[in-house]
Amino acid sequence: MSDRPVTLAAIIGAHGIGGDVRLKLFTDDLSPYPVLTGNGRTFTITSLRPGPNGAVARLAEVKDRNAAEALRGTELTVPRSALPPLAAGEYYHADLIGLPCMASGVQIGTAVLIEDFGAGDILEIEKTDGTRFMVPVAIAVTIEPDRLLIDPEFVE
Repeated sequence: MSDRPVTLAAIIGAHGIGGDVRLKLFTDDLSPYPVLTGNGRTFTITSLRPGPNGAVARLAEVKDRNAAEALRGTELTVPRSALPPLAAGEYYHADLIGLPCMASGVQIGTAVLIEDFGAGDILEIEKTDGTRFMVPVAIAVTIEPDRLLIDPEFVE
């Protein structure tokens, strides 16, 4: 497993005049991660509360609205090793992205995206010819440590 950065939130703008930032969250709970990195900088969360479209955070390193607004679009990450351990059968989306996808013993492409539309995770695969297709993870994908096995009946 790589210790590549995992994006937990993105700064979507300033909130108020004191330097708070509005966050779009990619995790249910950001509170276990008081220190995040983004754009080569380290940010320390000193307060976090629910806000419009996600959360509002105070970052120790951001002192005013102009500084907060300048961070718009910054992805806030932690190393993969900072995430909690998983139980058997669980996975982080970040661990699957980039894995080769195999069907009938042949590599058909690479995992590029995972979406959850409510009924379960959907894996988007980019085929070797550049086209993409989607498969439901729960019934069409077997997850192995270094590759994903795709049920051939779901391969376009």
